[in-house]
Amino acid sequence: MENEALPPVTPREAMEFDVVIVGAGPAGLAAAIRLKQLDPQLQVVLVEKGSEVGAHILSGAVIDPIGIDRLLPEWRKDPDCPIQQAVLDDRFYWLSEKRAIRIPAWPMPPLMINHGNFIVSLGTVCRWLATKAEALGVEIYPGFAATEVLYGEQGQVAGVATGDMGVGRDGKPQDGYTRGIALKGTRCTPRVHGAA
Repeated sequence: MENEALPPVTPREAMEFDVVIVGAGPAGLAAAIRLKQLDPQLQVVLVEKGSEVGAHILSGAVIDPIGIDRLLPEWRKDPDCPIQQAVLDDRFYWLSEKRAIRIPAWPMPPLMINHGNFIVSLGTVCRWLATKAEALGVEIYPGFAATEVLYGEQGQVAGVATGDMGVGRDGKPQDGYTRGIALKGTRCTPRVHGAA
């Protein structure tokens, strides 16, 4: 096998933001929204590997609305909000090979009782949250996976890099090669947990 010299690594194009969030799932979108609510001047970017927000979130879920009530208190009045179907009934069964025996709800832990919760498609909820985030000024970049953590001079996390495009199976650049972009965060806000 010959030792072929790899082409020189081209420098990455870099974009600077105050905060870089990886993943446009419910947590990433809620963090982005909350940061912009706390400080509208923050430059917040959210990078998502899926071709669109919600593309990789295929599951349905039963959600407790307490988080969305705190994050977006007016959500119930939004006609575009996909959180519509309240849980109407809880049923618990003991399953055997041949039978299903219904169990009363009273011995179940409180976490298992879904009164007041909603049945949703998480992908649809994420797409809706993305519209709320963008309305606040969050930049969302779907279709770009964060493939590398970037570190600062003192070892602190300084951002992420998106994946290179146009790399062949052999790991070498092909025609149309484009180096991934460095998304650098210059500062962070410690209060993302919902406390105002």
